[in-house]
This record gives sequence, structure tokens and C-alpha cells, in this order.
Amino acid sequence: MVLIDTPALYYRAFYSVPDSIVNDDGQPVNAVRGVLDATAQMIRRFDSARVVATMDADWRPAFRTAILPEYKAARVKDEEAGTEIPPDLAVQLPIMRRVLAAAGIPIAEVDGTEADDVIATMAAQSQSPVVIVSPDRDLLALIDADTDVSVLRPRKGGEWEAIAQSDLTAAYGVPDGTRYRELAALRGDPSDGLPGAPGIGEKTAATLLENFGSLESVIKAAKAGVKTGGLSPKRANTLIEYEEALHKTVEVMRCLTDVAHGIDLESIPGQLDRRALEDAAQGQNIRRSVDNLVAALEAASTTPASTGPRQAPPQSAAPIPNRHNSTGRAGDASAGQAGDALAGQAGDALAGQAGDTSAPWSQARLVGFDLETTGVDPATARIVTAAFVESADNTRTWLADPGVEIPESARAVHGITTEFARANGAPASEVVAQLCAVLADLRTEGAVLVGHNIVYDLSVMAAEVRRHQPHIDLAAIIPTIVDTFVLDKQADRFRRGKRTLTATAAAWKVELLDAHDAAADALAALDISRALAVSSKEIARLTRDEVMSAQGEWKRAQAADLQAFLRSKGNTDAVVDGSWPMS
Repeated sequence: MVLIDTPALYYRAFYSVPDSIVNDDGQPVNAVRGVLDATAQMIRRFDSARVVATMDADWRPAFRTAILPEYKAARVKDEEAGTEIPPDLAVQLPIMRRVLAAAGIPIAEVDGTEADDVIATMAAQSQSPVVIVSPDRDLLALIDADTDVSVLRPRKGGEWEAIAQSDLTAAYGVPDGTRYRELAALRGDPSDGLPGAPGIGEKTAATLLENFGSLESVIKAAKAGVKTGGLSPKRANTLIEYEEALHKTVEVMRCLTDVAHGIDLESIPGQLDRRALEDAAQGQNIRRSVDNLVAALEAASTTPASTGPRQAPPQSAAPIPNRHNSTGRAGDASAGQAGDALAGQAGDALAGQAGDTSAPWSQARLVGFDLETTGVDPATARIVTAAFVESADNTRTWLADPGVEIPESARAVHGITTEFARANGAPASEVVAQLCAVLADLRTEGAVLVGHNIVYDLSVMAAEVRRHQPHIDLAAIIPTIVDTFVLDKQADRFRRGKRTLTATAAAWKVELLDAHDAAADALAALDISRALAVSSKEIARLTRDEVMSAQGEWKRAQAADLQAFLRSKGNTDAVVDGSWPMS
């Protein structure tokens, strides 16, 4: 059974996932996405849908502040309301609750207690192994080899640290959870208002507990005047002076194990309600995370670890479409066939494109294109998702297994985890071959490919082609390109502010609700190109050959201007690449 310390995870996501991720009402949904993605990751990691989302009904319970009034007092942001939750986080919690409930994941909270108390009670009651998912070190005190309770803590870079009782000695110098609680009391924690013993850090606390066995024995030794085992006269005096505070701290940190949470642990997971999930996701810009969670739950519900009943949803419940593979794996040809076909096309050099090349580009068939990747360096970034879009109703998307770990920084932007990509993505070589097949078809059909800062996407494609399909000549199969990043800077060169896709879409009054979703970004670039064509007749009248030539010149001039600006500001070594359409 997986017990999620939900408050700890939503705070972590709120401060680490970009707050530019907003719903239709402009409210951030970064914490919602972070919690849903982390939950899905845990389900996959343990092949178990037996997950509980524990919550704080009271983050400063009266029974704890009665023992230690300063407990978490420093975190109070609003004295009248007694809350520490920022407004932009508070509005996300009802959304998160709706999704978790609709997914059949029980939400456990008990009046007057913290999530820690619910976790401790469920861990004590469970008949199966328990994993507590939390960055909160205090929960390490619940680790118990006899009852098979362990903790999984998030670390930097998207990694997780699994800690069982056998790991405590190497990590903290203590043998079990009980001694860890005493170590934590000696060390103290200012963020929680736990004073500790001044001058005694974690290593010293571990040494004292190792030599004397327990906090009670350490204090007895101090009172007896013992001067060995790490007990100097100064430390002994400190321990005697702070004895009462240390005992209170241990008591405050001790979790309740008998709270009435009202959940039948054997009934977990509950029923997944697709219609309720669809309603909960509507307009919230969390569809990708919801799809990720549903896929994880459905995969885990078929494994032996998921012992709880999972009923099928009513037949009338509409399925949530998987936007990553909404049209399947595009192309009728297999990866090998696509590669062979393209090798032949590249050999012929595709000397010309179909259609009237003397007609304005703006009158041609326009197709938006975007990639979401594993990083920002096109030479090393791998494709995670890709999309070709002609309209909101005509979209082809791909999800790739990039073959490498997806860093947390990239996951925070586009929401795709390594586990999800591995479980649901097509092999990278197959995706690259199919994307090249679509590019070749668009060139043959005389279409115009539209993207925002498309030099990045095509440079990633070039690196991926060299990596997986080196026999394909990418330059020979690329159709006419329209780069809204370049056109926007030419058409509105004196506009202040950023030129990101989000900022550019806002400037041209183009709707972009799901930023960093490949299909949404491709559609936004497409709409920007049409708005540009309406606004600038001079740019709109350019033929396909002319717009290609002009963009190359404009990009070089724009890069030179930026480079000169940066050097004028003291960055004398600044170099801005003016290559286009690929670096």
C-alpha cells in the first residue's frame, strides 16, 4: 500500500513546477499537475493501485501546540485564518481533490490531525507492506522492519531515495525509527519550531545515541557526569538544561496511530469514474496528467499487487482521449518501410516541391509542428512528444520513449515522466522515421510547415535522425518553413517584452491554454502565422521561395542585433547563432 503525504508533495510541486501552467481561468495548476504525476509515478514504480492520498485536516493540531506552542508557528502567513497556504495554491486543492476522488484514490483526513497521523495509523493497520511517499524527514520515524514500513523521498533531478530500516544506520547513524525520532529531537528543526539542543547537530546526536542507546540514557549519563562517548561537560550541561524541551519535542513528533480515518483498507482502490474525471479535467489544463494517472491505474489494476476491487465504469461513461497518441502511430508504413522510402527520396534530393511555388505562402496548406523534448540543447535533447496540426480537429501526435531518463526540469515543463514514456511511448527510432515520413509527404504535397522558433525543433530532429536514421537526408525532405519567432520579430520589431510562444500568442491575441503540449503549441504557432499574414500584407505576399530566403536574412540580422546588444551591456564574449532553419 502506498501512502502519499499529499500536502508535502503539493507544496513541493507548487514551488518547483512553473506557475505559468494555468487553467482556463488563468489560475495556476502547477501543484495539481505535480501531485497527479507523482502519484502516477508511484503506482507504476510499485505496480500497485492501492494508493491513499492523506491530507492535513489541521496542520497545527491543538494537541501538539498544547505541548509545544511554537510548533510550526513561524509558518503562519495569516494570523487570523491561521493558515500557511498561499492563495495560488489554495485554489488548486479542490481541483486536485476532484481528480483523485474520480480516479478512485481515497482521500484520507481526520479532524484535528495532520496527514502524518493518518499515515501512521494506516501503516499500523495494514496487513501488507507499506511505502510512505514524502520529503518530510519526520516520517522516517515510522520506518519499521517488522511491519515492513519504508519511506520513499523525492530528491533533486527527479530521483527518489528509498529508505528502509536497514538503510537508517548508514544514512543517519541510528538503528531504527524510534532512535531516528530522538535524533531529530536532539538536532531540532527551526522550520517546524522544534528547538533541539543548541550545539548538537545530527552527527553528534547520532554519536550520543549510538554510545548510550537512547535519549533517556544520554540524559542520565549527562546528569551522572559521564565525560566519554561524546559527552563533554558543555554538552552535558546543555542536555540537562534542555531536557524538558527535548522530551516535549519527542512527544510532538510522535504520530497518533489510532485516528478514525473511516477507510476500509481492503477496499482500495476504489472505482475509477471516467465521466467524473472528464468533468474534473475540463478547462483545467491538466489533461496530460490525468491521462498519465489513468494509464498507470489501469496498468496496475491488472497486476497481482492490486488486490482491491476495481469495478469497470458504466458503459455510458465516455473514455478520456489519450492526446499523446490520439491518432495512433501515424503512417501506414512501419518504421523500417518509412526509413527505406525516405532513403530513396533523399537519394533523389527531392529537387522540387509540389504546388505553385510562385503563389504566396499564406495561401498554401499550413501545418503546425512542435516537439517537446528532454532538454534545451538540440544536440543532446531527445524527442518525447511531437505533433503535426492543421486545425484543432485535425491533429497527429506521437509519444516517444526517448531511450534516456527525462530530467525533472523537463518533466516539470511538459509533464511527461520517464516511466510514462517507457510504458506508453513508441521506440524513438520508429517515431523519428514516421516524423520524417510526414515531413517528406508535406514537402511533396507543397505544404508549408509552421512552428515557433522552429530552428530548435528542426535541430533536434537533425540530431535524432543522425542518431536513429542516419541514411535519411533531413535537409532534402524539409518543406517550406514559416517560423513565427522570426516573422514576429520582423513584423513587430520594436515590441518590448519576451518573444516566447506564450508571450507571442498573447501579443497576437491567439489562445494558448495548454502551453508545452506539442499539439497546443503547434496550433498556437499556426494561428499566429495566420494573424501575421492578416496584419502584414508585405509578409503575406511573399512566395514560398521568397519567405524562406527572407527568414534566413532576417534571422541573421536579428541574431547580430541581439549579439551587439548583449556585448554593449558588458557581455563581451556573447555569441548569438544566426543559423536558420537549423543550427
